[in-house]
Amino acid sequence: MKKIDEILNGVSCMAIAGHVRPDGDCIGSCLGLYQYLRDNRPEIQADVYLEDPRPEFSYLPGFSEVKTSCEEKAYDLVVLLDVSSEERIGVAAPLLAKAGKTICIDHHVTNTEYCEINHVEPDASSACEVLFGLLEEEKISEPCAEALYTGIVTDSGVFQYSSTSPHTMRVAAALMEKGVPFTRIIEDAFFKKTYVQNQIMGRTLTESIMLLDKQCIVGIVRKKVMDFYGLTTGDMDGIVSQLKNTEGVHVAIFLYELEPQVFKVSLRSDELVDVSKIAAVFGGGGHIRAAGCTMSGSPYDVINNLTLYIEKQLLAEEEEETTEEEA
Repeated sequence: MKKIDEILNGVSCMAIAGHVRPDGDCIGSCLGLYQYLRDNRPEIQADVYLEDPRPEFSYLPGFSEVKTSCEEKAYDLVVLLDVSSEERIGVAAPLLAKAGKTICIDHHVTNTEYCEINHVEPDASSACEVLFGLLEEEKISEPCAEALYTGIVTDSGVFQYSSTSPHTMRVAAALMEKGVPFTRIIEDAFFKKTYVQNQIMGRTLTESIMLLDKQCIVGIVRKKVMDFYGLTTGDMDGIVSQLKNTEGVHVAIFLYELEPQVFKVSLRSDELVDVSKIAAVFGGGGHIRAAGCTMSGSPYDVINNLTLYIEKQLLAEEEEETTEEEA
């Protein structure tokens, strides 16, 4: 794909959008591109569409200008960031049909390439890392760098996830050289939790269960519990990663109930299990070590369906190790 500046030639109005329940990478990449346009292409009228972006990212420039509902408007260009499939576009989905051109910039291995132009780098840590490579580095301002750094930090787990590469660190260093307040970003975007977020994390860990000879851990939050604490879906962030930190665990499963008998499923794993394959079976997607989907049924049905595929991969790994030892 060409640099963004070349693609923008002839564009007078465009929309920038992310996926449902936007996370830090989604918000950061959308607002990073928006800021880049404000700095370098002010003649282009740009709108950002995101589904209720969480307040902890309100420090990002342009946050207050985000549109949370869709306008019936024909744009010259619609850019989707961090969106792996058309079903996950969210509030901006109706814009694709009327768009002059559509572009997807993403890093999910399960991306379905649903746009006219699809630039997907599955080995990248984040959509923000991919976007950085499409921008003219010398034209990136400090506010733009702040948004991109936020996305990289949140999606790489502060550079601890397996998707973090030497290139990721070089991009982060380049953004730090723009003067971003990196310590504050890491604290605000990744570590800082509200009291109620800490409460639900503690409750979930306390009530979690171990399965498959303690190789798998499961945490569940029902809708009535979310309502009791006044929780939103954004308050669930970080719980699955904390579950995965349990010693001896290869896979962590975290479910929270969106509506009766409908669960958002988050999966995290180590090198033994490819959770993107498991999520894809149930209509979801993501990365090899971090993926998700939405499933219907009782919690027990959901867990049984997931652990069936997890166990198959674990057994296959054990058989492979046994074969290598015997060889």
